[in-house]
Formats: sequence, C-alpha cells, structure tokens
Amino acid sequence: MKLRCIAIDDEPLALELLEDNISQVPYLELVKGFSSPMQAMQFLQTDDVDLVFIDIQMPGITGLQFINSLPKKPMYILVTAYEKYALESYNLNVVDYLLKPVSMDRFLKACNKAMELFRLKNEPKGKGSGEGNRYIFVNADYKMIKVEFSDVIFIESLKDYLKIHLRSQKNALITRMSMKAIEEELPSSGFIRIHKSYIVSKDAITAVKKSSVFIGEHELPVGDLYREAVDELTKSA
Repeated sequence: MKLRCIAIDDEPLALELLEDNISQVPYLELVKGFSSPMQAMQFLQTDDVDLVFIDIQMPGITGLQFINSLPKKPMYILVTAYEKYALESYNLNVVDYLLKPVSMDRFLKACNKAMELFRLKNEPKGKGSGEGNRYIFVNADYKMIKVEFSDVIFIESLKDYLKIHLRSQKNALITRMSMKAIEEELPSSGFIRIHKSYIVSKDAITAVKKSSVFIGEHELPVGDLYREAVDELTKSA
C-alpha cells in the first residue's frame, strides 16, 4: 500500500529537499513536484492523490488558501518556516505542521501519521487489526525498515522504544513506538501479549510455565493480567 503524493514549494532548493525526503519513505509515491501552487491546483483538478506536502508562504496564493480552495480533500502536511500559522492550519484538519528545517525523524513521524489515517479510512470495516497483513514498516536506523510478521520472535518495551527481536538477524531493531500501537498492527492469530513489556510470536514459544514463557533460551515473564490468555493458549494446543 502506497500513498500517492505531490510536493509544492516555490523555493527550488526546498522543493528538492522535500522530494528527496519523500523518496526515502517506502510507502510514499511521489507523483510530481510543483514550484507553482497554481500549476499544482490545475493538476489536482484531473488527478487524484492521497497526500499533499505544501509550503504556506508562496506567491499568488498561500498554502492555507490552497487547501480551502479545492473541493477534493486529500490529506495535507504543511512544511513551512513560519510557526504563526499553526493554529489556523489545524482548523483545516491538516495531518501535521512541519517547521523548516525539517529533520528526517520529524518528517517520518508526520508520514507515519498520514499512513495511519489512510489505513483507518480505507481498510474494510470489521477487519481485525493486523489480520491479513504480512508486514509493517518501522522507523529504525534513520530509515523505514520492512518487518515481516513471520520474522518476529518477540517484542520488548523500553519506555518510549521497542526492541523487535527477529529470526533473521542477531541484533534487535530499536524503534520509537508504543506497545499499544504495534499490538494494533499485529495479527492476533499469530501473536500474544504476555506482559506489559512483552509481545511474543505464538510460533516461537517453546515452553510455558505458570509465571513465564520460554522462547528458546529466553525466559520472559507472564504478567498477572495476561496469565489467563497464556493459559488458554496451552489449552488450545
């Protein structure tokens, strides 16, 4: 699943940097870049996109006026040097408001938010979270890394970060993400929460005790709130 997007900025260098950032995000497809907001407006009369990255201060029309003028409403991420328009922009339900110069981490956070909104709007109703999907992308080592669910052994929470332990590599991936967020992405048929700090692959479990679960050489604790779910897992085996 990719988000079709365009970039709009009247400054050539800023537009080039924005296009380069977009090119580094695997789930974004840059359809076109525009230095003229009027040309972009004409393009959107006939072509649909999912996401628009747009500057605010531009000749002829501001980014906020641009958003207000179009009958079709893709998602918008504002990229600007001016902080003073933030409140007005949020009244237009923009996805995010980025201040130049934009770090890659901050850019990825905005893109992830856009992808999450897109999925919420477009996934079939009644579909279980993560069911039917085979992978997710996570932000690690300053890039978006594809993680196959079948490769995941267990996930460990470290405050605001997660360690994703994989079969395919020795070192765990470290990503800034909450347990709640990743739990919603994982298929419940293949994973189980055993503790406030651990989610494990059901296939990777090698043994179960009353207060712990073994995954090979790793012994992970079972929290009181999750013991019943673990017990049910052994009964259904």
